[in-house]
Amino acid sequence: MHIIHKLTGLALAGLFIGGAAAADLDVKDPWVRGTVPAQKVTGAFMQLSSQGGVTVVGAASPAAGVVEIHEMAMDGGVMKMRAVPRLDVQPGKPVELKPGSYHVMLIDLKKPLAAGEVVPITLKVEGKDKKVETVEVKAAVRALTAAAPMEHDHKHMH
Repeated sequence: MHIIHKLTGLALAGLFIGGAAAADLDVKDPWVRGTVPAQKVTGAFMQLSSQGGVTVVGAASPAAGVVEIHEMAMDGGVMKMRAVPRLDVQPGKPVELKPGSYHVMLIDLKKPLAAGEVVPITLKVEGKDKKVETVEVKAAVRALTAAAPMEHDHKHMH
């Protein structure tokens, strides 16, 4: 049984635990937004896909005290962020965790995150059989650009 599908390639082979026992979840391009010294929260982003369909039911990281899956959504004309307890990844329909959409929030950071570091994140994944397995993700920290703090503060209108 091939866990590593043609989309992810061999570069991500090390991200799955347990070989053939790994959950049916492929993770592409995981990254974390770098922080400034006093900053205690940041976001992690990645693309998730599944052959058979799974639900992400939680996340954890040694880099943060609390890790939650959040959604950005319009509510009465205002962009609001809220935690979601479950994120469905349907077969053949990749879910992109990106700024302004779904993302993993790392809250109560243990230390600032600088570009070039790697943040381990464990995703808790529930399969069709209701069994929960974990997928280990290694997310690279990307530098905060000069525009990034502004970008996070103002509201994006499309």
